[in-house]
Amino acid sequence: MDKTIKVVLVDDHVLLRNGLSGLVETFPGCQVLFEADNGKDFIKKLDPANLPDIALMDINMPEMDGYETALWIMENYRSVKVLALSMYDNENAIIRMLRAGVKGYILKDCDPSELKQAICSINTTGFYYTENVTGKLINIVSKKDHDDELNDRDIQFLKLVCSELTYKEIADKMNKGVRTIDGYRDMLFEKLHVKTRVGLVLYAIKNGVMNL
Repeated sequence: MDKTIKVVLVDDHVLLRNGLSGLVETFPGCQVLFEADNGKDFIKKLDPANLPDIALMDINMPEMDGYETALWIMENYRSVKVLALSMYDNENAIIRMLRAGVKGYILKDCDPSELKQAICSINTTGFYYTENVTGKLINIVSKKDHDDELNDRDIQFLKLVCSELTYKEIADKMNKGVRTIDGYRDMLFEKLHVKTRVGLVLYAIKNGVMNL
């Protein structure tokens, strides 16, 4: 018999959260342990003896938001995988959540079947990222051989890409022109077979260029 996937919902919008809770309960093999209004409420309700497998979490919440909560989970209960559920599909929000250790990122207007797929994928493979969010992510690499191709400049650039700096700010940090930085970016897109900044961040995380 398959193990039940234990889910918690962390969102300050009560109606949405209740609706999601009812939806998740209809997915075969899924059980909602509890709901929480924000990160502080989540921590208060968390039972170390009965941890969830997945925390389905909003980003913008009062008192303790999704970024802070994801970091707290990563530092205290790494076995709990965070699936970010947000209205935001901009690169900065996605990258910030990836750096906080989330294992998936989907949008609130997604189809219920996608939410079900995301939960199942995170439970079985450890991660889930939609094509919309990541821009056709990656078959990236279980291949570590790309690491050999990265020079010191590539690694420095990748680490800065994982920050919240703009490309112009990265150019200033590296004492290069913006066009040169754009060239580095496009070269790494081609070299690593990714199409977005998020793809670069995921590569860096998965290959130890940036440690969470």
